[in-house]
Amino acid sequence: MNLTHLDENQRPKMVDVSDKNQTTRVAVASGIIEMTQDAYDAIVSEKTKKGPVLQTAVIAAIMGVKKTSELIPMCHPLNLSGINCDVEELQNLPGFKLIVTAKLTGQTGVEMEALTGVSIGLLTIYDMVKAIDKSMIIKNVQLEKKSGGKSGDYKRF
Repeated sequence: MNLTHLDENQRPKMVDVSDKNQTTRVAVASGIIEMTQDAYDAIVSEKTKKGPVLQTAVIAAIMGVKKTSELIPMCHPLNLSGINCDVEELQNLPGFKLIVTAKLTGQTGVEMEALTGVSIGLLTIYDMVKAIDKSMIIKNVQLEKKSGGKSGDYKRF
């Protein structure tokens, strides 16, 4: 199997997508942060010293999507047409689930952007609440579904 990010001399390269068709591409990724009840309660009641944690995490997730090509060496800079971040409260865990959707019409997919957005959003929650709980666990950062492009659609079962 040939890896697309290596040239014929096994050197790293950015994939040339100039011959690919422009299609609408959407990717949805998610991830979870688990924490103590005290940390969860502080976030939900908006009583943290650093401000509104979940709103800040949403903004960070959006910024993470937009900055992916600056963070992941072989990712193309993209002209994104939409980014959305939803937050689910997981009271029984306790913790939160972030779901990021990235969309564009272009020649390459947005899976890495959605995954990066989730990661940055979850890391922002950790950063803002670490004074309360340093034992938080970020887990299950994963692609949920994608559509568009040559490889077709994917949906986690």
